[in-house]
Amino acid sequence: MSSEELRPEEFAQAADAAIADALSKKHPHEQVAVLAQAGLCSVMADEADGGLGLDLAFALPIAHAAGRLQLPLPLAEQMLLARALAGTPCAATLVAGEQLAGIAWQGSLQAGSARLDHGPADWVLVADGDGAALLDIREAKHDTQATLDPDHPQLWLSLEGAPVLARLDAQAWGALERDAQLLLAEFANGAAEGALQATAAYLAARVQFGRPLSAKQAVRHLLARMRLLQEVSSAAIRRAMRPDEFGAPRDTRPALAGAIANAAFVIEKAIHLHGGMGFTWELPLHPALREVRKLDAAFHGLPQSVGRDFIESV
Repeated sequence: MSSEELRPEEFAQAADAAIADALSKKHPHEQVAVLAQAGLCSVMADEADGGLGLDLAFALPIAHAAGRLQLPLPLAEQMLLARALAGTPCAATLVAGEQLAGIAWQGSLQAGSARLDHGPADWVLVADGDGAALLDIREAKHDTQATLDPDHPQLWLSLEGAPVLARLDAQAWGALERDAQLLLAEFANGAAEGALQATAAYLAARVQFGRPLSAKQAVRHLLARMRLLQEVSSAAIRRAMRPDEFGAPRDTRPALAGAIANAAFVIEKAIHLHGGMGFTWELPLHPALREVRKLDAAFHGLPQSVGRDFIESV
């Protein structure tokens, strides 16, 4: 399908409706089936595998909506793997939503273990030397790490005996990493926007001493700073998608590191402006913060790595 006939903004509107519908389902496989039926899993997949064959720009609004609406599934990873595995039976399976796939950013096949940080998964992609391998982990043993998120905990997986379904070479793995960093940055940015929208609505409706809280100068200044950081993340993601002045691809790691840090700040301040009511089921800001913190854990040491590389380059 030609991208000239479509606009990414149209995918944002479709994603909102599909994700809201998916969230009405209880089981993750029921949720991903709804998303697949709406075409969200197939946006970047090859047309021969039942996909739309579109580029990353069309997947970014979907990742943003997933973060804003707090979708507890690895949708960004599902979209990426459906494209990366083009021409294999695995790709068609992911496009159809018949299996859930995630990516482990910690651990490797050589180490025999890997940590799944985001969402439930039947299959997981793990580093394998210079490339990566897709494993079936439905029967794999695992240890639950519920410190950051008791509702959707991280899992340390034992990879011993897990069947290898497909492999990616170094080039394909590198390309997937780059796109994943941008999609996950947009997911975090969406989580920040969702928290900001909820906070703005709350402060406009909450009245003290005859005036809404949003009329107070200190509150308005903090809201403006939160919006500024959220827009900075958006700009950094778009910039990272474009080549530099020499025509070379830009490093995507700074966009991800910045989006995670900015999203954590925005969501924490949203909780503060709600009077500290962030960790209650009545005000569900805590799932957004947990997802961002799990992203931070998944890419542990990323800000330091980016900073070190920048210092060494100048």
